Amino acid sequence: MNNLWLLVIGMALVTYIPRMIPMVFLKDIKLTPRLKRFLEFIPYTVLACLIFPGILTSVGSMFSAIIGGAAAVLLALRGCNLVLIVLGAILSVYVAEQVLRIIA
Repeated sequence: MNNLWLLVIGMALVTYIPRMIPMVFLKDIKLTPRLKRFLEFIPYTVLACLIFPGILTSVGSMFSAIIGGAAAVLLALRGCNLVLIVLGAILSVYVAEQVLRIIA
């Protein structure tokens, strides 16, 4: 049990220190508006990079995966609720899979 606590404390330090160092040493630096705007897009870019491969490999057919991803993007651009976006993407993948099953 003692080793478990040491492991938890060690993992906490390993994740906390890289986040704390920039906040302590770079807090007085003024960023240019262009750099600030660039940094604002990083979370969206990372999220897209994490989600996109999962979309393409989530179902057996690449066609239905692209249809589901496109449906999610369209619903998101219309400002729909997140639950509605997920349900719409799932429904569109289901319909695309059924269409592919009929065609094949």
